[in-house]
Amino acid sequence: MNAKQVAADVPWLAEVQTAPAKVPRKKIRLLAPVLKRADGSPVRTLREWTRHRQSLRADWMRFLGPMPARPISAAFTVLGEDRLPTVVRQLVRYEVEAGQPGEAYLLRPRGPAAGGRPGVVALHQTTRDTIEQIAGVKGPAMQQIGLRLAERGFVVICPRNYLWQDVSKYLEAVDRFRKRHPGSLGMHKMLYDSQRAVDILAALPEVDSDRIGATGHSLGGKETLYLAAFDERVVASVASEGGVGFRFTNWNAPWYLGKGIDDERFPLNHHQLLALSAPRAFLVLAGENTSPAASDGDRTWPFFEAAFPAWRLYGDRPRLGLFNHRRGHSIPPIAFSRMVQWLSAYLGLAKD
Repeated sequence: MNAKQVAADVPWLAEVQTAPAKVPRKKIRLLAPVLKRADGSPVRTLREWTRHRQSLRADWMRFLGPMPARPISAAFTVLGEDRLPTVVRQLVRYEVEAGQPGEAYLLRPRGPAAGGRPGVVALHQTTRDTIEQIAGVKGPAMQQIGLRLAERGFVVICPRNYLWQDVSKYLEAVDRFRKRHPGSLGMHKMLYDSQRAVDILAALPEVDSDRIGATGHSLGGKETLYLAAFDERVVASVASEGGVGFRFTNWNAPWYLGKGIDDERFPLNHHQLLALSAPRAFLVLAGENTSPAASDGDRTWPFFEAAFPAWRLYGDRPRLGLFNHRRGHSIPPIAFSRMVQWLSAYLGLAKD
């Protein structure tokens, strides 16, 4: 689904594109203009941006390090199944990397859907319950976003992050990954695995592969930012409380980007990923108010300011927004409602 196919924007689009009354700017390093080439020359047109965008993407790929081609097969094995009132939930296993199995929950709404259903990759937060929580097997209802989206008509896949795949500690997972792929960063592994989930989801006969979205909270919000930027099959995304700024959360951990990003001379930053996601709809949910635990908030706005020039090359109504619910590191009802509305509008989910 492209921008021209969207029936209507969310009614609150202008709200999430309006700067906060006060924008905190302390401790945010200078953000390089996205419409400026390495030699300092400006990028003025959409055609020029299209070329510059590929160069920017290549810079990020070099930093993240090499990963092998993803397996071609979208086959999976069903390990277990729960038949819920409106959803069939299956635990599935598939090949993530060649010779490396992974698991996910696949949630399918029961009943037919004319023309195929939209699909969503739902990425879990940091929790020992991993995919069992997001798929609604256990845990607080607030975090069962995969199941709750499936109940509303989306086909949802909830893949397990590599940090919990047959290991007992994060660093054990990182060590295993580095032995297979020296020179690659953990965040590239997360991106790769998320793209593999898109492969599985898009191949399902009941999914419209032109209507794929992504969402996640905290850790899952981080993964959503990268998936939206680097996988153009994903046309609408909602990242909850991932922490856009390098200093907002632990991006320098060895399972993410490592200590290299702490150098003030490091040339890349996440406003560039917001720009790379254009023109595909992207919303950040933030919780910062007085809570120190929140990862995003008004302080995230400078990253949006820096990304908007690239988005505006596609038209006057960029589908990029920041919604601060100001309720800490959580997904309160208002935030989940905005998530559902955003994905429904930009993935074309028919209303009941």
